[in-house]
Amino acid sequence: MKKYFAEMVGTMVLVLMGCGSAVFNGGCGTPAQVLMVAAAFGLSVVAMAYAIGGISGCHINPAITLGCMLTRRMKASEGLMYMLFQVIGALIASALLWVLTSNIDMDYATTTGANACSAGVSVAGGFLAEMIFTFVFVLVVLGATDEKAGAGSFAGLAIGLSLMLIHIVCIPITGTSVNPARSIAPALFEGGTALCQLWIFIVAPFVGAALSAAVWKLLGKGE
Repeated sequence: MKKYFAEMVGTMVLVLMGCGSAVFNGGCGTPAQVLMVAAAFGLSVVAMAYAIGGISGCHINPAITLGCMLTRRMKASEGLMYMLFQVIGALIASALLWVLTSNIDMDYATTTGANACSAGVSVAGGFLAEMIFTFVFVLVVLGATDEKAGAGSFAGLAIGLSLMLIHIVCIPITGTSVNPARSIAPALFEGGTALCQLWIFIVAPFVGAALSAAVWKLLGKGE
């Protein structure tokens, strides 16, 4: 049970800090804001990797969990429990952000940090972006955490920096999810377009994760 609780806490911190940076720094409208939000997500992963990595592996992302399931690093039953607690953690974080924004008088560009395709980005474009960048992210995770060929104690740093890089590129397209739990919770609180487009940020990351697992096996590293 400890590992499930760790996943819940880790995902809560990721969403609270990552989405919170978008909420309290005025969204992602400028290059400086994009960098701040990207850094918040990346540093959250680094922090949690060293805080709970020894307990649960610090997936804090259903797409990563799916990648581990498909490469036989964990059983399906265990993986599904990981996903459940990741969503619960994200919901707690979104609830905390809702409470904070309800009690602080500021002019918010966003109150949840929810994902949606940016103006001029089609549904297909948003789907492809989320699929491609999740593929890259999960591939990094699978490689960095491999028992034989991984990065060892530097895995958390490699993964966090990769997430930061992905956010820098993808924020202007979709706000960057590459994590279904991170998108589900804010969308439930925001509703509207975020809720209507939520399927993109669930299906595309899972497709990207499945592709990364397949590629990792082709590279001869998967079990």
